[in-house]
Amino acid sequence: TAANFLLMHAPAFLAIGLAGGNRCLRIASLVLLLGLLLFCGDLLARDFLGSRLFPMSAPIGGTLLIAGWVAIAASALWRPRH
Repeated sequence: TAANFLLMHAPAFLAIGLAGGNRCLRIASLVLLLGLLLFCGDLLARDFLGSRLFPMSAPIGGTLLIAGWVAIAASALWRPRH
């Protein structure tokens, strides 16, 4: 499951990196990355170590993933002021 999540999000990070984007997009991608690391890290820790990273790490990571995608969508509407 963790590998699937990482593979599904890789094209998004590639597209964000190529687009450059504004400040809002960079912050949104960092939130997405943090959520991905927490969620997948907890899944991998449970599989290989037999224990969690810390309590509530998977739900926090999942929430950050959702927030990151919402923020990426919102950054498409963001217009920088000149």
